[in-house]
Amino acid sequence: MLILTVDTSGKYGSIALASCVPEADCRILEVVALTGGTFSAELVPQIMALLQKHGFGKGDIEAFAVASGPGSFTGLRVGLAAIKALAEVLQKPIAAVSLLEAVMAATVMLEGKIMAALDAGRAEIYLGEPESPATGVLRERLLSKEEFLGAAKGATVVTPDISIIQIVRAAGLQVHEVERPRSDTIARIAWKKIQSGEIVAPENLDANYIRRSDAEIFAKIK
Repeated sequence: MLILTVDTSGKYGSIALASCVPEADCRILEVVALTGGTFSAELVPQIMALLQKHGFGKGDIEAFAVASGPGSFTGLRVGLAAIKALAEVLQKPIAAVSLLEAVMAATVMLEGKIMAALDAGRAEIYLGEPESPATGVLRERLLSKEEFLGAAKGATVVTPDISIIQIVRAAGLQVHEVERPRSDTIARIAWKKIQSGEIVAPENLDANYIRRSDAEIFAKIK
């Protein structure tokens, strides 16, 4: 199965083309970096160029994967809009993957209580922790620094963000640094979701913001 994956959740993004086989891992054909601030102009041309480079057309795509957040409101909207449009036209399934889920995927060698964390800015932190070991489903929250440190006691915090690493170490807690997930990691997680039927229709695809937008916050204040 040929899967096209898009991640426009942060300052930098990427797209990946993966060839996936049932009961096996995905072979990543290529990952192409995207520059934040130009996602809207760059994304579709880069997708077309990537497909053409590997001898494919858009009709060869059999499924889509997308990083659904948390992250930049503007960036996420660009990526999700492109995937929605392509999936609707081609009538192909979509697998949405949380970035916290992708961070957690790097913890297979760790034992004990594990939490995934991402810097949310504004002195806040996105935290993902398993609801139960059996399901692997994450409970995702937006916490203040103080709330985060309280929740992280007795756990190993897994994060790619140096700001969080410094906070955790200063508090004397356990932290494990990982690389920031790219679209190839998203593709591999998405493939597992697709095989288990955890897919979404284009009209139901939505961003996993966790935090409300400034517009929503200010509207409520008024």
